[in-house]
Amino acid sequence: MAGAADKNAEPSEPGRRDLAELSALADGTLDENRRVGVQARIAGSIELSELYQRERRVVDLVHHARTATRAPATLRARIDAERGRRRGLRFRPAFGGALVAGLAALVLTLVLVLPAGTPGAPSVSQAAALALRGATLPAPAADPGDPPWTLGRRVGQVYFPDWASTLGWRAFGQRVDRLNGRLAITVYYESRGLRIAYAVLAAPALSQPSAVVSHPDGIELRTLRLGGRLVVTWRRAGHTCVLSGAGVPARELQKLAAWAPAGT
Repeated sequence: MAGAADKNAEPSEPGRRDLAELSALADGTLDENRRVGVQARIAGSIELSELYQRERRVVDLVHHARTATRAPATLRARIDAERGRRRGLRFRPAFGGALVAGLAALVLTLVLVLPAGTPGAPSVSQAAALALRGATLPAPAADPGDPPWTLGRRVGQVYFPDWASTLGWRAFGQRVDRLNGRLAITVYYESRGLRIAYAVLAAPALSQPSAVVSHPDGIELRTLRLGGRLVVTWRRAGHTCVLSGAGVPARELQKLAAWAPAGT
């Protein structure tokens, strides 16, 4: 009877030491002698796995904000202070979700507002971060002059594709922004419960980020991960295109980026 009771007992909540070691593993400060054991515990617990992934997302966001945006010293101090506050509360699981969300929001705000690259020029990371702001307008309708391939929204010569009948991705919203004075239009698509964002920034083209380079159909694509999103970027007619999504395979995003209407 005792054995059956133990077998059916619900798993206990992570303890203070579990949470401390999990967080230290995520940011690379865990002692090497503890690493294998902690990784084994994470692998055997769904809850610890989810907590670890949240910690990793925060670490990635902090690293990206510090290295990719050239933040002034005062804002770097804000990031460090927030990260220190996160360390102070990491032993209190009740605050975990809200704290991760708060830190992520802070870092993503910095990515959007801080200059990067050359003065006055937005970065690919800023363009990709627009997706997180969400749609503010209905999706553009199909272009009556070129159905069923394109939507009635363009940035210069670059059109937004209508993938609904060809690749199964339906446009459901859009937003219009200006980054450092440049027009930036983002159209949102969904398919099979997944959502992606396709942003086009007006010329001149942005600096190319360090990333994995591929050339499907002769188009140079650069694929990288920013925060928890996969990003594919390329240039077209002097403009910069940025396609991003969470939970979407790189091959799928690359296929969409390289897509062209039949016969063109």
